[in-house]
Amino acid sequence: MTEEGPTAATPAPLWEREAELAAVKGAVETLTADRSSAGSLLVIRGEAGLGKTALLAETRKIAEARNCQVWSARGGENLRSVPFHVVRQLLQPGLVSLHPEEAREYLGDWYDIAGPALGITDPGERRPDPQGVCDGLVAAVRRLARREWPLVLLIDDAHWADQETLRWLAAFAERLDDLSVLVVVARRPGDVRGESARHLDAVSAAASRPVASLSALTPDATASLTRATLGPHADAAFCREVWAVTAGNPYETVELLAKVQDSEMDPVESSASELRALNRSARGGGLVARLEGLGIEATRFAWAAAILGAGITVDQVARLATMSPEDAARCADLLRNARILTVPDPAATPGDEGDLEFVHPLIATAVYNSIPPALCTAMHGIAARVVTDSGRGAAAASRHLLEVHPDDDADLVDQLREAAREHLAVGAPDAARRCLERALREPPRPDVHPHVLYELGCAALLTSPATTIGHLRNALAMPGLDGPERVDAVFRLSQALVHNNQMDEAVRTVEAEAARHESGPARLRLQAVQFMWEGIHSGEGTTPERSERLVEVARTCTGRDNSERALLILRGFDAMVRGENAEEVVELCDRALVNGRLAPGLGWTDPEWGIELLMMLANSYAFIDRLDRAEALYTEALRAYESAGWSGGHLALAHAYVGVGHRRRGRLREAEKSLRESLRLAERVGRGLPLYWSATCNLVDTLLARGHVEGAWEVAEQYGFAPPYPSTIVLPDPRSVRGRLLLAIGRTKDGINELEAAEKAATARGHHNPVLVPWAVDLARALATEDPARAARLAADVRRYAERFGTDTAIGEALRCAAALETGQRAVRLAAQAVTFLDASPCQYEHAAARIEYGIAARSTAELNRGLTLARMCGADGLVAKAQEQLAAGAALE
Repeated sequence: MTEEGPTAATPAPLWEREAELAAVKGAVETLTADRSSAGSLLVIRGEAGLGKTALLAETRKIAEARNCQVWSARGGENLRSVPFHVVRQLLQPGLVSLHPEEAREYLGDWYDIAGPALGITDPGERRPDPQGVCDGLVAAVRRLARREWPLVLLIDDAHWADQETLRWLAAFAERLDDLSVLVVVARRPGDVRGESARHLDAVSAAASRPVASLSALTPDATASLTRATLGPHADAAFCREVWAVTAGNPYETVELLAKVQDSEMDPVESSASELRALNRSARGGGLVARLEGLGIEATRFAWAAAILGAGITVDQVARLATMSPEDAARCADLLRNARILTVPDPAATPGDEGDLEFVHPLIATAVYNSIPPALCTAMHGIAARVVTDSGRGAAAASRHLLEVHPDDDADLVDQLREAAREHLAVGAPDAARRCLERALREPPRPDVHPHVLYELGCAALLTSPATTIGHLRNALAMPGLDGPERVDAVFRLSQALVHNNQMDEAVRTVEAEAARHESGPARLRLQAVQFMWEGIHSGEGTTPERSERLVEVARTCTGRDNSERALLILRGFDAMVRGENAEEVVELCDRALVNGRLAPGLGWTDPEWGIELLMMLANSYAFIDRLDRAEALYTEALRAYESAGWSGGHLALAHAYVGVGHRRRGRLREAEKSLRESLRLAERVGRGLPLYWSATCNLVDTLLARGHVEGAWEVAEQYGFAPPYPSTIVLPDPRSVRGRLLLAIGRTKDGINELEAAEKAATARGHHNPVLVPWAVDLARALATEDPARAARLAADVRRYAERFGTDTAIGEALRCAAALETGQRAVRLAAQAVTFLDASPCQYEHAAARIEYGIAARSTAELNRGLTLARMCGADGLVAKAQEQLAAGAALE
């Protein structure tokens, strides 16, 4: 105890909590001092009964004394399966104060994304992206926090919060630096696993100061508390036994001392031996025995309250416990008097629909665990009907349905499927998965079983591709999944296989299913999907045969439906990567559009085809010098995903290819910005995925173009831009980009080896587009001194492929390469020709480089200045330095 320790009036759980209270007071002082002060996060950790809730209650008093708005929420042991339960509870005061029109205006674009999760608006028709919902909640709380300053958010029992809330809390905690709000989180150590544990660890890592770990009361504090409660005559031996029996746990100490008062025990040494038995009656089995002593009706009432868990009303408990309102009211009084139930504090739980709550979570847990198992499952079934009858929907009832014993109940399966649909509609796929997994255990009827498996596979696609594979395979193996639903199941199975890096299996799956169908729309769609996966597969295969088959299938396609349009896109993309005539590629891609736009059902957020197909279309335009069309598609994708709240892998890929558009144009600063944002988003999705490679590869390529070689190498090292490469192709070719990087940092031999590996892979795949797979240009320059004959052959091959492809960029780059290998007037003529072609190209960086190289070859100050101007516009610092260096030696120039 310190000299400034607690007084007799101090609540027991706050004894010896001076350091924690000082931290709270300091945080509140900082918050209220200035609206522009940085946000802060305090985490309080301690075992049950050590006073976390009391510290939060004291935090509320301290904050409200400084005129802060205080919003609070609490996790519940039996409520963890209810998505967004805690965050809804937390934000209820702010949401209630807003009229619907005001909420829509205030939350802006996030209203339709976060609104369903918060329960303030109905879900839309399109299934939301869970990461987008999380980001929407972060944005919503940030806006509310600015509106309500100074705002304090209190979250108790965070270890029992639902996973969706914890995901939001972890994301929100990372963005407190520029937001003036205080967040205080209380949790137990342990008691949580998996994703929830990871989110809680992230919250602790973001705390403004070290996590406060509460310890038990010391013997001296326990003695002082005992005398403050029972009187100064409590002797030392009695006080020591109180500490020994309770281990200094504040909650148990308070309960034990209350029992001592109730029993009128004299607090002296001769009575100390009775404390241990008295303490057992205050918790665990002793608490249950005490509850049973109140009578069977009171026990049944307490059981029903424990089943409900939150929002406990006497009326609902009466219906669940099948007792009259009068008997229920009498039982409620008995349980309040016995310190088992209490009336909720309206300040701590504003807007709580309940009349009652348990005095402490330890009591709630003990009561719930005392319910006989068979009776417990039966009561959950009744509770589900009570919730459903109240009009709160299948999702609200699902936490009870999950606990019901399997009994071949078709109605229960239907309810769980409906609950899963409601969970998916608000962006909670994990909650949907739990409902569908439980439905399988019922089990469903044979005609329903494959449909439940199909729905489960769709629900788990984004979060667990490996699990999805098993569910969809089982669904397809059963009779009953037919027609368009079966075709869609095969497509989703192939998607899951691709995401799980099983590309060969994905191809075989759709190929086998296509063979089962007669000619028609279903077969055509499956053929298109097969060609799509084959088209993005980076492994060596029978590429010529595949391309010939694709040519044959697409030959009769006119674009009359989306399957034909998909085949035209795939044929165009294949022709582009193989370096066929660019005008033919344009013609194929244009035929896949309707009046120059994507056809209905083929949009960026439409689920039938996925993002891969449309990115193939956009990239085909990007690498055949039709950048206006490519950039329009990239930008359309970005806007579509942002407006739909899709902030996971789809948005990451959209940012990456917006960056590609900028890079192709020569807007290198803008490209770097977009690609860094893509990489930030990709980090949240997970390393090693194709979208992660797209962001990293293009960022390295852009930094090299800017002349930021050290920065490019740092990115490559930090993000693992090195072999082994992904099983899907990345544009531009990552081997070529890494080879260029190795040459740039002086590792010439390694760079040559990497470029030769790129040559082998491109040859095996038949990829001869010299802009998309530029290994030959860099390899020719690298070999110019040690093997000039091979370098000349490579340059000649590049020019031949470029002229076959026919774009100004490809031909200009080939001429730049040829000029670099020559000297004298031949070098000047080739450099001049390169400038002519690249002047007509939309790729300004390459144009700038050609101008500077021509200026050097022709010893022309005018050309160097033109190139310098272009390089500055592009943000190509390396080219700028090169031109300036040549201009500084002006005496040697014309």
